[in-house]
Amino acid sequence: MSYMADRVAGFGTTIFSEINALARQHGAINLGQGAPDFDGAPEVLNAAVVALNSSYNQYAPGAGMPHVKQAVADHAARFYGQSLDPLTQVLITAGATEAMFAAILGLTDPGDEIIVFQPVYDSYVPNAHMAGVVPHYVTLRAPEWAIDPDELAAAFTPRTRAIIVNTPHNPTGKVFSRAELTMIADLCQQHNVIAIVDEVYEHILYDDAQHLRLATLPGMAERTLTISSLGKTFSVTGWKIGWVMGSAELVASVNRAHQFITFAVASPLQAAAATALALPDQYFDTLRATFQAKRDFMLSALQAAGFQTLTPQGGYFIMAGWHGLPPASVTDDVAFTRWLIETVGVACIPPSFFYRESDRALGCDWVRFAVCKQDATLNAAVERLGRMGRT
Repeated sequence: MSYMADRVAGFGTTIFSEINALARQHGAINLGQGAPDFDGAPEVLNAAVVALNSSYNQYAPGAGMPHVKQAVADHAARFYGQSLDPLTQVLITAGATEAMFAAILGLTDPGDEIIVFQPVYDSYVPNAHMAGVVPHYVTLRAPEWAIDPDELAAAFTPRTRAIIVNTPHNPTGKVFSRAELTMIADLCQQHNVIAIVDEVYEHILYDDAQHLRLATLPGMAERTLTISSLGKTFSVTGWKIGWVMGSAELVASVNRAHQFITFAVASPLQAAAATALALPDQYFDTLRATFQAKRDFMLSALQAAGFQTLTPQGGYFIMAGWHGLPPASVTDDVAFTRWLIETVGVACIPPSFFYRESDRALGCDWVRFAVCKQDATLNAAVERLGRMGRT
């Protein structure tokens, strides 16, 4: 007899856990999971220490500390001109992952459909399945990761309840354009569909890319739930502090689920989030310049090592084509990733896991490298990659 519930029996272990374990086993430099190997800003870390020593150690209000919710609303006004009532239109969550699960649970019913773009971040579809919701896939096509307007329009059916948009996009680094977001907005309004937008990489942008918040487009304020978090912007991914923003009705719906998932989020880390979100513009400008340098360095290094690279517009990652590299016996991204870890000593992520089973072949030509590492880590990885042809 199996004691495992059917709703989770088919999931297996996440690809991130598998690659991290394999990297540790072989002593590989890990450019797989999007976790920095450096700490966040000292003033943010210190704010958490101060909070720990200032009686912020009991349950926070379930929806979040009032001054932290105010900081999220102030950030939205500062960067996007968005006006939010922190009391009713902001909810603090245990990272963006919990926010997404609570959003799906709070805004959909079993049998509803949710549109997702593939390659799709790996938690969205399992979230949908656990909620009894059917994912409807729309494919982003390399090399531009473009949306086929006809395919997107056809994805909307009478059962469609929501569409998930991730911009800047993981794993491709695509930043959805105004034209694309307008197309999504028009379809949402036409079909009375909610947009759930994951914006955790909102401040990590390259070249002339600009992040546009879908909720600020005409007609979308009342039907868009925006998700973001502290982890990526402030290099504290282990803190798991996230938030959702939207109309009072949408946020209340998400909170109905959130209150029975985590109830409340770590009090001292919430308090530190208020400090982080209020940092001066210089912090955000430096963040962008720092990651731009890392991305540019890794693009050049991967090209020199023989990869065919696609230039990301934002986020932590570079998608790189591996065909033509040794060994000749490798036929897909999973086998190449394993070979790279075991033989070269560098870990990456095989992106075929970001596609539904029937479309896995669409991801097999690529691997995903993370750039959110110290310069010393990137240099060491590049030195190993430079020896690939001699292994």
